Amino acid sequence: MSTFGETLPGEIPQAAAPTPAPTPRSEFWGGVRATIPLLIGAAPFGLIFGALAVNSGLSLAGAAGFSAIVFAGSAQFIAAGLVASGVSVGFIILTTLIVNLRHALYGATLAPHTKHLPQRWLLPLAFWLTDETFAVVASHYAKADGSPHKHWYFLGSALFMYINWQAWTWLGIFVGQSIPDPA
Repeated sequence: MSTFGETLPGEIPQAAAPTPAPTPRSEFWGGVRATIPLLIGAAPFGLIFGALAVNSGLSLAGAAGFSAIVFAGSAQFIAAGLVASGVSVGFIILTTLIVNLRHALYGATLAPHTKHLPQRWLLPLAFWLTDETFAVVASHYAKADGSPHKHWYFLGSALFMYINWQAWTWLGIFVGQSIPDPA
């Protein structure tokens, strides 16, 4: 074989090594790796949300719980501002619902790829679906590689984004507690 990789006359061509079939583990870690660049962009927002939440009147537990249960950055920012303004809970819920309607479109886009999954998979994946995870996962589902484990990729991306958001929110909560009341 020449130094440029072509077969010389009289040589037997070498077959390329087959790519190993994706496993749940390889798909999960593939989702984690694909999400790493997006963590950098989400980090400051988690930090800012944590600081804003405790300075909007939410307790430490309230801010952390809100981030853990709602897990929707734009809705969290809007809700924190509405809490600080003293708006009713019903109005806050309605507003955040409207802001997050785009997730219905995300779900509709991913549904053909996830419809075979049982509810024990669909519910957590729907909860952890973010803009960032949607971008990574939709791109991965578009690849025609035939992997039956792409939901593990989705899980890897989603969990990594969730852990990242919670960590930065907690840091923001602690930073926010040290900021004097601007009022």
